[in-house]
Amino acid sequence: MQSRWIVRSVFAVVLAATFGGPLRAQGLEYVKANYTKHEQYIRMRDGVRLYTTVYVPKDHSRSYPILLNRTPYSISPYGADRYRADIGPSPLFGKEGFIIVYQDVRGRWMSEGEFEHVRPHKPVKSGPRDIDESTDTYDTIEWLLKNIPHNNGRVGMWGISYPGFYAAAGMIDAHPALKAVSPQAPVSDWFASDDWHHNGAFLLAHAFGWFSGAGWPFTKPTTVYTGRPIDRAPDDGYEFFLRLGPLRNANEKYFKNEMPFWNAMMKNDSRNAFWKARNIRPHLKKIQPAVMTVGGWFDAENLFGALEVYRAVEAQSPGCVNILVMGPWVHGGWASGNGDALGDVRFDSNTAEFFREKIELPFFNYYLMDKEKMELPEAYVFETGTNQWRKFDAWPPKRKPVPFIPGLAPGMAQRYMVDDQRFAARRPDVLVYQTDTLEEDVTLAGPVIPSLHVSTTGTDSDWIVKLIDVYPDRYPDDKGGTNNTLGAYQQLVRGEVMRGKFRNGLDAPEPFTPGKPAKVEFVVSDVFHTFRRGHRIMIQIQSTWFPLVDINPQKFLNIYEASEADFQKATQRIYCSRSMPSQVRVGLWKPTGHEAH
Repeated sequence: MQSRWIVRSVFAVVLAATFGGPLRAQGLEYVKANYTKHEQYIRMRDGVRLYTTVYVPKDHSRSYPILLNRTPYSISPYGADRYRADIGPSPLFGKEGFIIVYQDVRGRWMSEGEFEHVRPHKPVKSGPRDIDESTDTYDTIEWLLKNIPHNNGRVGMWGISYPGFYAAAGMIDAHPALKAVSPQAPVSDWFASDDWHHNGAFLLAHAFGWFSGAGWPFTKPTTVYTGRPIDRAPDDGYEFFLRLGPLRNANEKYFKNEMPFWNAMMKNDSRNAFWKARNIRPHLKKIQPAVMTVGGWFDAENLFGALEVYRAVEAQSPGCVNILVMGPWVHGGWASGNGDALGDVRFDSNTAEFFREKIELPFFNYYLMDKEKMELPEAYVFETGTNQWRKFDAWPPKRKPVPFIPGLAPGMAQRYMVDDQRFAARRPDVLVYQTDTLEEDVTLAGPVIPSLHVSTTGTDSDWIVKLIDVYPDRYPDDKGGTNNTLGAYQQLVRGEVMRGKFRNGLDAPEPFTPGKPAKVEFVVSDVFHTFRRGHRIMIQIQSTWFPLVDINPQKFLNIYEASEADFQKATQRIYCSRSMPSQVRVGLWKPTGHEAH
């Protein structure tokens, strides 16, 4: 029973995000009354069988498109007489009429074979033994088309987070029947800025939490996860990870070398061949299905993946219908709930409902059923600050992008990406730069590029740069009152870390020379935010972000294998002179008044 409880707690957030929340749910009785559930092993080209659940409409008066979701997170409940309460990307799909298919990926849960995290794509295959997620998707679709009655010959795919990776992988060398794919917050490159690493820095709290719950290996097909629970008694994650000490203690105290991928991460501390093989972006070439990549501006896990999968398809698949949707959401926040607020920050409309009804459903209806008009733009993005949807024919917007320097002239709770930063601004080890009160709205669009001249007395250091919207001292709430906590609120708009030893390339770690200035420049994922008149723009620069990011010992070495003795104090400096300027660049966008809303 303990193992069953662990599985429910670990995957509750993922499954809730993937399959919708209670709002406008179909309900168990509706699904049972209108769908027949089948469970089936589907054989792949190498003989391995993948466990698959198919929900088929009971109304046989017409044909239906197929929607496929491939996941490592279990397609429970198992048993032909046990139904999901909701099926499809949102409850709207079950009522619209689709054949909904879920599949345990190779080596997970009830599927046979060997599981491999973000299995590398093989662009050249010499025979049926050369398999990857693209071939498993192709073989699954082929079987479904031949064996599921009343299908209309068209297939779509979707997935959020890790399932988003499988959606992206499935559209490579796609089956001709695969017409529409929506990778949502997809894992794309686990050493760049997805999940476990951001510019070479290790996201300790997120990685430990995920692997301690979902990272234990499977030994046989099973409906019950056999991973053992880890006692993390204190609710204070800062204190827990402080007690953990150096990262290598995670293995010694908790994982006991029984988690192969964790062991591999600890050995591969730069972007070497191991990590490059698990970067899906170079393989997104000649994509044939229509693609709609979805992400959240406040997604702490896979903001990078959403933007970069879109960019990779755009660059490598000319002629492909390639749509980007970015809303004011945390990880998977578009799939359930209203999306009207995040923490203390309000968005003035039900953005998640709008996405499900006006963007997601019409996309699949059009490409899989020739239903409704195709009126989606190239980029459908939510402008935070002014809280409105914008439509563009490219992202970032092509109209008048110019460099903008906020403040610097010469130079893994989900809601942390909008949290108040006043606690940090008051610390002596955080540098703070801010503009005067703005006399007009300022809209920033596109990537944020910190370019810093720095030095450290150690041989390595982390550099964290945060872009912040400072509210007026008196800020009205939704009822117009100003007696609230939003006055002088410092809303984090975007923040990112750069592990200094990777300043010249994630595959080329290089120590600092103590006290010698060096340039650290990196790209932070895109923003689309308006700083309103009366607000101020702030930049904060710091050197630790614990326990979101593991502690840098300030010494050039494999940090994952560092001991207590390796950690040392260091002094970091930011230079702001004509010869060594430090600045933050980002595109400045000015609306013309003709944009669609």
